[in-house]
Amino acid sequence: MSNYHNPVMLQECIEALNIKPNGTYVDVTFGGGGHSREIMKHLGENGKLIAFDQDADAQRNKIDDKRFVFVDQNFRYLKNFCRLHGATKVDGILADLGVSSHQFDEAERGFSIRFDAELDMRMNQQSELTAKQVVNTYSEAELHRIFGIYGEIQNAKSLAKTIVTGRLNGQLSTVADLKNTITGLIPRGKEHKYLAQVFQALRIEVNQELEVLKDFLQQSADVLATGGRLVVMSYHSLEDRLVKNFIAKGKFSGEVEKDFYGNDQKPLEAVSRGAITATEEEIKENNRARSAKLRIAVKK
Repeated sequence: MSNYHNPVMLQECIEALNIKPNGTYVDVTFGGGGHSREIMKHLGENGKLIAFDQDADAQRNKIDDKRFVFVDQNFRYLKNFCRLHGATKVDGILADLGVSSHQFDEAERGFSIRFDAELDMRMNQQSELTAKQVVNTYSEAELHRIFGIYGEIQNAKSLAKTIVTGRLNGQLSTVADLKNTITGLIPRGKEHKYLAQVFQALRIEVNQELEVLKDFLQQSADVLATGGRLVVMSYHSLEDRLVKNFIAKGKFSGEVEKDFYGNDQKPLEAVSRGAITATEEEIKENNRARSAKLRIAVKK
């Protein structure tokens, strides 16, 4: 597990889950298993933990324990696989939405701006769409939309145009190809931030991250038992906004719906006012914690 990241806000996540020794819990982003191992410490002999991860690398970290079930699937299929494993109602669900350091550190996965590699970025190596396909086949308008919405990039329109023009000279296959093509657009002194936004946009598109998150949040409300906890940690504003809105309104936009008597029709209630953030000490030790926002809700 050494090349996986230290779990961010580990104690805060465990406290937020409010673990009952004989309860059933779900960790939908298993990764290196850091959060899962800590949850297991709090479970009694009748407790159960179901962990999801679609990344083949994560399977090497599986926990050998009869109370532990590993599901090698995307967590957008939460409801089906919980039902399959006899967990129709669970006591807590944890999601840590960050890409693991491990994925960034494996050069050939193409997630990182530090290495030259094929433009890949698939979290599930079996899926069809890669970053290379997005960069080489999407129309200028589609690229403009992705970079503008998912990357929150100021000059998204020029960026899309530059890529479409650049690929006329031949396919953009690698991280270096992409960087060299767009080098003239990168603001001086902000190279790292700009490229990180470009890569974030491509990664979200390749893995359909926001659609997956919406599917997951809606299902989590069905899967949780009354009084069960939803604990979600996100690392950028697009994800955090979806989580915040769903907890506050039971949907992703618009106003909360009310019943005939004027009562709010929403499945969850926020436990914490606003998002919880990491301590200064943790941020010093683990840079990933800087952008993390933790939100906690309880099923009504």
